[in-house]
Amino acid sequence: GELDKMVLEATEQRKDENEDFTEKRASNTAAKELLDFAKKRLNQFYNPKLVEKSPAAALFVQVSTHAYSVEAPPPPPEAFGAYSKKSEDNMGVIAMIDLLIADIDKDLVESETEEKDAQIDYEVAMKRSVEKRVKDSKSLVEKESIKGDLEAAVEMHVESKEAEQKELMATVRYMQSLHLECDWLLKYFDVRKEARNSEIDALGNAKAVLRGADFSLLQTDGYAL
Repeated sequence: GELDKMVLEATEQRKDENEDFTEKRASNTAAKELLDFAKKRLNQFYNPKLVEKSPAAALFVQVSTHAYSVEAPPPPPEAFGAYSKKSEDNMGVIAMIDLLIADIDKDLVESETEEKDAQIDYEVAMKRSVEKRVKDSKSLVEKESIKGDLEAAVEMHVESKEAEQKELMATVRYMQSLHLECDWLLKYFDVRKEARNSEIDALGNAKAVLRGADFSLLQTDGYAL
């Protein structure tokens, strides 16, 4: 993803920056050592009072002289003025070497500061990427949970809708049956009304007949007495 790409690019950049810093530091360190050596050699011959008289310094001079096969300068000329002028020239060279060494030291400090800052920035970026990855993971889990809830809600809605549809169909069938029954009642209402009226008339006639029969019976009984 985009986060993985960003992490990969930042890591590659940090690796390249560290390699450049390592090479530059090695080059500056070697140059500084060479300038220190040249400065000590010059001081040894033109300003011996500044050269340390310790055994280590003597050993360094001996080894360096043997390693680089640097021949000692010729003895000073008889004319003191000429030798004095040459000494002043060499002191100017030594001062120039000191400036070069100071520039190298400054460059080393700046490089180390830039390296530390770049490493801190890289570590901060990696920490933020981890935090974002964790946040994205939590967000994904939350989204999956919400998705599950929505799917469950949709399923319940579908089931409820199916139940409502079944209930609606049953209601429709019941209404159809009522409609058919009403149609039948309306269709045969007159016939049933006429039959009902006939039944009422027949019942009235039957009652009248019964009443007449009772009255005739009473009269017959009277005659018999």
